[in-house]
Amino acid sequence: MTEKKLIFLDTETTGTDIEDKLIQVAYRTTDNVDVNELFTPDLPIKIGAMAVHHITEKMISGKPAFVGSPVYLDLEKRFAAGEIFIAHNAKFDINMLEKEGLKIGTFIDTLKVARALDPDSKIDSYAMQYLRYLLGIEIEAQAHDAWGDILVLEQLFYRMLKKIMESQDISKDEAIDWMIEISTKPSLIRSINFGKHKGKKLEEIAKTDSGYLKWLLGQKEQEPENEEDWIYSLKHFLHI
Repeated sequence: MTEKKLIFLDTETTGTDIEDKLIQVAYRTTDNVDVNELFTPDLPIKIGAMAVHHITEKMISGKPAFVGSPVYLDLEKRFAAGEIFIAHNAKFDINMLEKEGLKIGTFIDTLKVARALDPDSKIDSYAMQYLRYLLGIEIEAQAHDAWGDILVLEQLFYRMLKKIMESQDISKDEAIDWMIEISTKPSLIRSINFGKHKGKKLEEIAKTDSGYLKWLLGQKEQEPENEEDWIYSLKHFLHI
């Protein structure tokens, strides 16, 4: 059987709004290709974004545009060949890449997989850096840098893959297929880590303060991009 080809990828961007664009793309593939490049977008980097990833206008000055670059063409070829895209909170990166004209097919979202592997919500956060330290992933990687993030992502993926194979007694390919299936569905968020109900289960809040969840649902529905899981979960617990 042919080995499934994987692409571990992360982006850094000018911001997180609909109009924002990517400025860094890093990826590692299972055919031993490592890429980490900066690009110049057609809009400025927002200060809030700089404060997270520390990429400045000076750093991207003179860099090429992403579209048409060797990196763009390589990814276009890989996605067309059916290589599996892997990212944490993959929808965000997929949206950023598709804005530039790339078409992503099969993907794995390690955020959704992490939630699925914790049905009792024992983990306080599914953020990649939280999972990095929770699982004791020892690796030299700078947080909120695309290259550093894919090094953590790669290790996180293989930890999850091993757990799925052992717990379900299935092969590597079957475990990857399971991760793909999980990634294509909305995942159920069971607890909240912000606001006045921080640390509580959504099921409990639905019984004691359903108005708050209805308000939160309204907020999420106003800007639904990348909010699929929250909208699904709030409707689930509100029985809508």
